[in-house]
Amino acid sequence: MGDENGIVTEPTFIIPLWADLTAVALGAVQGALFASGFRGERRLDLLGVAIIGTVVGLGGGLIRDLLLNVRPSMLSNDWYLITVLAASLLGMLLAAPLRRLNFLIVVLDALVIGMFGAFGTVKALGLGVPLVPAVFVGVCAAVGGGVLRDTIMGLPVAIMHVGSLYAVAAGAGCVLLVVLHALGVDYFVAGLSCFGLTAVIRVLAVVFDLSLPEQRMLYRRKVAAETATIPIISRDR
Repeated sequence: MGDENGIVTEPTFIIPLWADLTAVALGAVQGALFASGFRGERRLDLLGVAIIGTVVGLGGGLIRDLLLNVRPSMLSNDWYLITVLAASLLGMLLAAPLRRLNFLIVVLDALVIGMFGAFGTVKALGLGVPLVPAVFVGVCAAVGGGVLRDTIMGLPVAIMHVGSLYAVAAGAGCVLLVVLHALGVDYFVAGLSCFGLTAVIRVLAVVFDLSLPEQRMLYRRKVAAETATIPIISRDR
């Protein structure tokens, strides 16, 4: 489609409200379950758990909309705040019976980053954002809630440490989405593919303990390669 100035733009695509609210609800439940699991000095009261659930549920969408310079979705409809608060309460109630099911938190986390990554990329493309920046928006939307959560709780930001493939999983899914879009695949199919790939990579990374190489490992390999050419003089000679 083209505007009056002849600039080519993408057709407007509106993310269904039920889908966006589902992502918000899952994020809030996951955030509340995560926050409820702390003991000792880091334990949180009910308000603290609700805040973390709200941050995880709404953080990704808020960062997405700020990057795209549009009014945040959470301010355009009453149901966002209602949903996130109700889902946070549900997460608190489920915390005790599901305390030992850590894998459930991982699965919910994978679903959340997959959905926010897909929605962020699709919304960026629908607003005419080029492919590479659209991937950036999608990745930021996917990991944004987790980054805000860790920052507020004073924890090491998960995406920056060994053992986390948050950004890698989101990036792979978002790249797949823009490639499919460039090939003419429907937004729904491309978004579903992004969601599936992101979630699968994240879950497999936890199950098989996959991670990117550490920086110091790369440094050691470089040193080993450089010193391998240095002749070693034996004391026996």
